[in-house]
Amino acid sequence: MLNTKDNPPITHPQDCSVKDFKGQWYVIHTRSRNEKKLAHDLIARDINYFLPMSWKIHYRNKRKFKSLLPLFTGYLFICGGETDRVNTLKTNRVANILTVPDQQKLVDQLGQIEYALNIGADLKPENDIKTGQYCRVTSGPLKHLEGTVLTRKSQTRLVLRVEMLGQGASVEVDRDVIEIIDK
Repeated sequence: MLNTKDNPPITHPQDCSVKDFKGQWYVIHTRSRNEKKLAHDLIARDINYFLPMSWKIHYRNKRKFKSLLPLFTGYLFICGGETDRVNTLKTNRVANILTVPDQQKLVDQLGQIEYALNIGADLKPENDIKTGQYCRVTSGPLKHLEGTVLTRKSQTRLVLRVEMLGQGASVEVDRDVIEIIDK
């Protein structure tokens, strides 16, 4: 387990948004539990990446532990050229590289997740996304985010999807600030 200060940043370079990255996007399927190590390797190679992470609290032997874990277990996103793709493969931390057929759609979806993380939203992984109504947040700090609405344990959650992975992340929202939209 890494100390908080030893975790890689969510994006590299840190002062850039995923919407500002230039080049081709690739979805990197990492070897088991290699997401953060790969991120450190990519920093050393100066390859732009996005590794969305969220805090998870767990208990062991009556002790409380807080860990920063990847939101999409086993996946990291890179943006660059063919050389960057090849250099990522050379890290020996990659199981597979997925090509992205709709680059703009992926950038838009990752941008929403990045925005939610940047404002401190408590995102939770959602591996089993159910088909629901597509909605948009109309006010508050999450204004303009779009996703599918779920209800869990009497909470309304907005699922921000990354369709290429078949996964997403959800954040709690108030029913009063969402509107149904046609897609």
